[in-house]
Amino acid sequence: MGLLVKMNALVISVISALYIYQMFYVAVVFIGEWLQKHRSKKHAEPPVTLHRYAAIISARNESNVIGQLLDTIRSQNYPSELLDAIVIADNCTDNTAQVARDHGAIVYERFNTQKVGKGFALNDAFQHIKTDFGDSYYDAYVIIDADNLLDENYFAEMNKTFCKGYRILTSYRNSKNFGSNWISAGYSLWFLREAKFLNNARMMLGTSCAVSGTGFLVSSEIIRERGGWNYHLLTEDIEFTVDTVIRGENIGYCAKAMLYDEQPTRFEQSWNQRMRWSKGFYQIVANYGGRLSGGIVKNRRKNPFACYDLMMTVMPCMLLTVCILISDFFLLLMSLFGDVYMPHLMQTMLSSLGFWLTGYYGSLFMMGALTMITERKKIQCPIPKRILYTFTFPIFQLTYFPISVAALFRRVEWKPIRHEISKTIDDVR
Repeated sequence: MGLLVKMNALVISVISALYIYQMFYVAVVFIGEWLQKHRSKKHAEPPVTLHRYAAIISARNESNVIGQLLDTIRSQNYPSELLDAIVIADNCTDNTAQVARDHGAIVYERFNTQKVGKGFALNDAFQHIKTDFGDSYYDAYVIIDADNLLDENYFAEMNKTFCKGYRILTSYRNSKNFGSNWISAGYSLWFLREAKFLNNARMMLGTSCAVSGTGFLVSSEIIRERGGWNYHLLTEDIEFTVDTVIRGENIGYCAKAMLYDEQPTRFEQSWNQRMRWSKGFYQIVANYGGRLSGGIVKNRRKNPFACYDLMMTVMPCMLLTVCILISDFFLLLMSLFGDVYMPHLMQTMLSSLGFWLTGYYGSLFMMGALTMITERKKIQCPIPKRILYTFTFPIFQLTYFPISVAALFRRVEWKPIRHEISKTIDDVR
């Protein structure tokens, strides 16, 4: 019994020590924003050069939503002659390709049922671009999901930060459907927190940010150097981030470039998506864990803290928590159905479980509440729902526990997410 209590205390202490720096990130954001607001003299901004961009959109059966995205690209406050939309229609069985053409996009159709996934589609798109335009025609590419919508200043703001020397950038990820239900709100609040209190702080500190699925810029130099897009694990975005940081390159963040992303609303859909993410994290640990951890020690001139920060992002600390909870559960079963009834054991198990859940819920609640307050002007949702979803946010995150365990044992394959929320940029604002 004493051993179990010590194990629980040890795991709590270790996880807290590993992630305590993220509390420091919160302080960095508040202090940094205060200094930016009150400093007397503005730093001279580098001269802005207008670069040529291509928005790369991998789409599978996205005819319901892709038109609205392409409309926001055509409406950018950026010279239209320097901005193209390129759609890779990936194994589509609907009229996605035609809808994209009707909205002014360059379209490549792809039919390959063996190499399935966004990573393969992106690589095919880059190969088509190289053949048709040359690999230096565009200065950079912006990877966007078909269900997204872009603020009209998105490319103008990304271009400003690109001119500061970053070859890879990520942006502010808002939501098209924050208020749909507790599931969409759970996703949305997490991504808002990632933008505000992770990437924002990283940018202020000069360490590397992290790419997250959609809304990121990649210089054409990067694509040439790496021979295309060669990231095909289940979480190709995190794989790309990890490989970039191992190479010693920092990823930047543009807080003023905002996109709106559609989040799942059905639990089954959410379960499948997060199962893929969890499995993808395990794949990254298996394929890159050694080099990433080695970079913490060896990359002294290449930002070793970025390697540590990413290791904390991908390492399955949640799995450690799950293991402790499972051990508590089995000991509880022993106390209920064992040969000897041990009420004190049951009481200890329940106390331990309650301690874990209370602490986990409380920390996530504070995280969600802080994000909800600071980002309130960017959240389109009635106030009563905002309050409710602040309380349900920790519950949504707790559902990762069974997903993390199941992902260890289940075969997981990439599956498309169906998007059905057709909104214009004015609708979400």
